[in-house]
Amino acid sequence: MSQQDPDPDSTTNSNDVTDANSQLITECDKMWKDMEECQNKLSLVGNETLTDSNAQLSLLIMQMKCLTAELRQWQKETPQIIPLNEDVLVTLGKEEFQKLGHDLEMVLSTIESKNAKLKEDLEREQQWLDEQEQIMGSLNTLQSELKDQVVPYSESRIFNELKAKLNNIKQYKEKLLFALSEFLEDNFPLPDGKVKKKKKSIQEPTAQLITLHDILEILINRLFDVPHDPYVNVSDSFWPPYIELLLRNGIALRHPEDPQRIRLEAFHQ
Repeated sequence: MSQQDPDPDSTTNSNDVTDANSQLITECDKMWKDMEECQNKLSLVGNETLTDSNAQLSLLIMQMKCLTAELRQWQKETPQIIPLNEDVLVTLGKEEFQKLGHDLEMVLSTIESKNAKLKEDLEREQQWLDEQEQIMGSLNTLQSELKDQVVPYSESRIFNELKAKLNNIKQYKEKLLFALSEFLEDNFPLPDGKVKKKKKSIQEPTAQLITLHDILEILINRLFDVPHDPYVNVSDSFWPPYIELLLRNGIALRHPEDPQRIRLEAFHQ
């Protein structure tokens, strides 16, 4: 009797394997029919250019191609039925958990790296913000100081100040001219007739001589009144020794083409 009756466990495992093979083949056939139907629908559409409105259709086409390649790969392979006992399930569970743990560690490492980068960025931005706040505080302080120093000016006040400065300059100018006049009169007087003549051929001047102060005043007025032509004709009223004195000391310059014309050196330029 024991030899004739088959083992009930082996019969059960054989039936499970057959059912699993049949179920897998049925699912593959169903997926293949679905993809053939999608392929027929797409062939009717033709090679039309996809627009933004049917972008979803383009995505479905890509998914269909991936599934087709995966199906062909599965068709080439012979499915292996895993025995459904406790040891195998425990081993598979451990492998899945180890794989999941490794993936989670990778995700954790990536997140920690991103957090460190974000922390560095935050510290740098905080430092920049502190510097900007310090600059803003300094500018506010400077603005307050300048606001306290600002004095409202009116046109009349500015005019009066300029007028006062102009009067002071005129007074200073007159003071300088007076001092120059006294210095020239004391040190460079006009000839008094007692000048000895070296030769009899030298004639006395027919025109009335003017002082060195008057000569300088004429040259100065000419220089500022007519700056484009500052030369003055040397008349008989100019005493020749004074003219020679001005030329030798670089105070006056002679005209390059006309020796009877001189000008004052432009010391202000």
